[in-house]
Amino acid sequence: MNAERILRVGLVQQTCTAHVKENMNKLAVHIREAAGRGARLVVLQELHNSLYFCQVESTDNFDLAEPIPGPSTAFYSALASELGIVLVTSLFERRAAGLYHNTAVVFEADGSVAGMYRKMHIPDDPAYYEKFYFTPGDLGFQPIRTSVGCLGVQVCWDQWYPEGARLMALAGAELLIYPTAIGYESSDAPEEKERQREAWLTVQRGHAVANGLPVIAVNRTGHEPDPSGQTRGISFWGSSFVAGPQGEWLYRAPEAEEAVAVVDVNLSRSENVRRWWPFLRDRRIECFDELRRRFRD
Repeated sequence: MNAERILRVGLVQQTCTAHVKENMNKLAVHIREAAGRGARLVVLQELHNSLYFCQVESTDNFDLAEPIPGPSTAFYSALASELGIVLVTSLFERRAAGLYHNTAVVFEADGSVAGMYRKMHIPDDPAYYEKFYFTPGDLGFQPIRTSVGCLGVQVCWDQWYPEGARLMALAGAELLIYPTAIGYESSDAPEEKERQREAWLTVQRGHAVANGLPVIAVNRTGHEPDPSGQTRGISFWGSSFVAGPQGEWLYRAPEAEEAVAVVDVNLSRSENVRRWWPFLRDRRIECFDELRRRFRD
């Protein structure tokens, strides 16, 4: 084996307000803190510039979207360059009039855009009306190559699908990364809330195990009210985490508190894990054609 490759990763889990500039300035403080503690890669939560506006369907919310490049990419590019870090952001992209995406933008340590990923799986559930806002991504499951490694970036609802994680792994991803906005509806019973959060943790650790790769998930925290008043809003469950290539916990954030974490991830470990558990070797790829069907009748 070659010498160990240790990557120090920063995670920023925070609450958001209705004031975009306030959220961005707060993020900048947290990003600087993570970089000051040695993080070379910093990952932010989903749609971090604003409140999670998808609780309602309102055309006014499209005013939050920006072109790429645009003001937000300039802001985060400058931070990445100043601090010499690779930065994973999550933006509401205005691609054209009437065409919008939920887009992760990754900045290289010199401030340049290393790559983008447009969210592929778009939910449409009570309080998560994302199909109203976002067109499904058209960039595929293509890892983004950076100075700290090859990043398999997806966004939130994508994290429930093993196919995306596997395609990222097959294309050479060294890390699976998921900016996230997910939480509890307040009327759910406590035991149901716990089942949901544990399912979220478990399915992503499963991606780590099945692909022999570390997983980084960064979620929002705090309560955000429903502007329509039809529900009691979302309490985002935090619980941002880093898992190793056997699903082992490397870090777990609290549920209801902000957190700036810095975690060392051994990228060399995946090589040994894949030697012990050669899932990629033993896949019966000649038998998987029917995975492209919606359902096997």
